[in-house]
Amino acid sequence: MNAGPLSGIRVVELGGIGPAPFTAMLLSDLGAEVIRIDRPAGGPLGEHQQHERDLLLRGRRSVAVNLKSAEGVETALRLTDRADVLLDPFRPGVTERLGLGPGPVMQRNRRLIYARMTGWGQTGPLATVAGHDLNYVALAGPLAAMGRRDRPPAPALNLIGDFGGGGMLMAFGITAALLERNRSGEGQVIDTAMTDGVAALSASIVGFTNMGVWQPERESNFLDGGAPYYDTYETADGRYVSIGAIEPQFYALLLDKLGLDPADWPQHDRRRWPEMHAKLVAIFRSKASDEWCALLEGTDVCFAPVLTFEEARKHPHLAERGTYVEEHGMVQPAPVPRFSRTPGAIQSPPCAPGQHTCDVLTAWGFSESEQNTLLRTGAVSAWEA
Repeated sequence: MNAGPLSGIRVVELGGIGPAPFTAMLLSDLGAEVIRIDRPAGGPLGEHQQHERDLLLRGRRSVAVNLKSAEGVETALRLTDRADVLLDPFRPGVTERLGLGPGPVMQRNRRLIYARMTGWGQTGPLATVAGHDLNYVALAGPLAAMGRRDRPPAPALNLIGDFGGGGMLMAFGITAALLERNRSGEGQVIDTAMTDGVAALSASIVGFTNMGVWQPERESNFLDGGAPYYDTYETADGRYVSIGAIEPQFYALLLDKLGLDPADWPQHDRRRWPEMHAKLVAIFRSKASDEWCALLEGTDVCFAPVLTFEEARKHPHLAERGTYVEEHGMVQPAPVPRFSRTPGAIQSPPCAPGQHTCDVLTAWGFSESEQNTLLRTGAVSAWEA
């Protein structure tokens, strides 16, 4: 049993994709008991039969409930009656139409933390419109600053909007609300908007803009590839390495390691940056990646090779720390963050829709006869391998 810092917290997750399941994964890894309510047919993940490898579904149990039936809705309400947290991944108004909005749910359970995840937020002109990570990062501002000057803005996977500004922020909001509930005894609704989260993640860049030290053109600044000392470079063997020598002492060490005269390499002369960058391109292409690692890795140059996920887990530093672990037959990221006294743990492999329906209902107070009735009427269903 997971004895993490959230042990004893019960979470009901309405089944969705992306950021809300990531929140559920984080909470589970830190000890919470998470029950996922899936559609009887399994939804988009179940249709593709990939649930067993979807790491965002790890660490919890699934009950398949037909939320289009009155009996199914009442089943979901009974589950939330016993929960500390409800995760709502749908567009504004969806849970209200199902009869599972904050009003009826929190009237029955006043201590519930009702956490809502959307891209645009619960209010505003775009609130009910579809979108994805790229759109949220675009509208909130950061996308315009990403990529090369002569190319379109570059997507940064879906890590910023979905998982940083969305899932991670929601997990933080939930833990803050649980802490406040210890004082007030009352639950509350959390409006997590990925656009809001992306804006918050951009605070330092907005601050640099306010200071007048950040230019709007891509590849013109010290963190966007404009500075020669903060960029990636191709090596002789077609690999890439990263350099982040921002502080003057680290930059001086970089020049020393490369055998370059500081007088010819003024760090903050933006007029010289294109020329210096071109020279570094040629320099890094002169040696293979392993040679650069031997020279620069482990020094204060602020260096790292650019690794694939498969390579990353085998790197000596990440391997020693167990950043990636192999559990349940799969390589996956370890629970984070790390706690000295109440460490987290991966509680179970990814769940299939309805895989634990009867077990969950039993553990959460449904009698055998009630379960049989719900199964017979189709209000709930059980997954079969």
